[in-house]
Amino acid sequence: MALVKPLTKFSNGAPKFGSNPGSPKTRASSMLRMSARAETAAAAAKKTPKKAPKTPPKETLLAPRFYTTDFDEMETLFNTEINKNLNEAEFEALLQEFKTDYNQTHFVRNKEFKEAADKLQGPLRQIFVEFLERSCTAEFSGFLLYKELGRRLKKTNPVVAEIFSLMSRDEARHAGFLNKGLSDFNLALDLGFLTKARKYTFFKPKFIFYATYLSEKIGYWRYITIYRHLKENPEYQCYPIFNYFENWCQDENRHGDFFSALMKAQPQFLNDWKAKLWSRFFCLSVYVTMYLNDCQRTAFYQGIGLNTKEFDMHVIIETNRTTARIFPAVLDVENPEFKRKLDRMVEINQKLIAVGETDDIPLVKNLKRIPMVAALASELLAAYLMPPIESGSVDFADFETQLVY
Repeated sequence: MALVKPLTKFSNGAPKFGSNPGSPKTRASSMLRMSARAETAAAAAKKTPKKAPKTPPKETLLAPRFYTTDFDEMETLFNTEINKNLNEAEFEALLQEFKTDYNQTHFVRNKEFKEAADKLQGPLRQIFVEFLERSCTAEFSGFLLYKELGRRLKKTNPVVAEIFSLMSRDEARHAGFLNKGLSDFNLALDLGFLTKARKYTFFKPKFIFYATYLSEKIGYWRYITIYRHLKENPEYQCYPIFNYFENWCQDENRHGDFFSALMKAQPQFLNDWKAKLWSRFFCLSVYVTMYLNDCQRTAFYQGIGLNTKEFDMHVIIETNRTTARIFPAVLDVENPEFKRKLDRMVEINQKLIAVGETDDIPLVKNLKRIPMVAALASELLAAYLMPPIESGSVDFADFETQLVY
């Protein structure tokens, strides 16, 4: 592993990186058509892998999820005869933005992809494959949800339906591009099997709005931060996919802007005490999930020259500032105590993982987990109960598009 430059200080929304060594949209690895386990990494780069039998995906709490919702309620929410808050002019403007399709010709591969993949060997190769796999699954999850919403809302609100359909186009393009990346490593994610085998998590429409908005915005800040870092530190540019992140993250941001408009059209999701509680809950869920996931994969971030925790905190802080423009309340993530709680959660999660890797019988493992789960729940509750930041404005739209362009 090469020396790593840690992410140190941030100014004006752009990261700056030091020179010292850094510290340390799913569960689909079982569905990859992979080479035989006995093959070495060097041999795998030269040989065409054998297809492994399809097995049910392993479910974990931290892996990307597939979502479904109450489509009948969605139709009611976007019925222009029922909901007078729908701003048709705003949605028409957003539709034209999506129709422009700025990235129609952006995702074009070249021979550098395969050449770079062949050079990646050892642990970094393995963790990079996992990055592509998880990212592909997350993007494909968005494609499925948006496609179904586009289909179901076609008669109720054709404009909103078409926007959902165009967002599904973007997500499918991202997923396909990532899956092509896996082919550089002699792998492929069976998206058809994934559609049938995955369990779907049901969220009510308002929860879909909160969670998906956060997912798109945090995706923007992750991609743009990595892109800017690698532009400044090209020696860590180990695979060409990162060159596409600048335009790619603009898709993520446009999707987030659309969900901002959807929430503005449903003021009952933003203007009462319940909305404040749910907003903080989803912020905490998304931030903690990302932090714990990434801290399990520090080898990936080290490989591209990033300090995992500092990278994550930058992404969390910037996402939180963006989210504060629409959510009625957000977490005080810039309070040092918030990061201390995240770090304690990482320690507890590492202990839980260690217990799961022992040879103890399931009963003994579960007994050992009880105090750890209780400690993790206590940290989560303490973070949630920290004094929040009152925020949000239903009249935010004038400045939202300035975030990227």
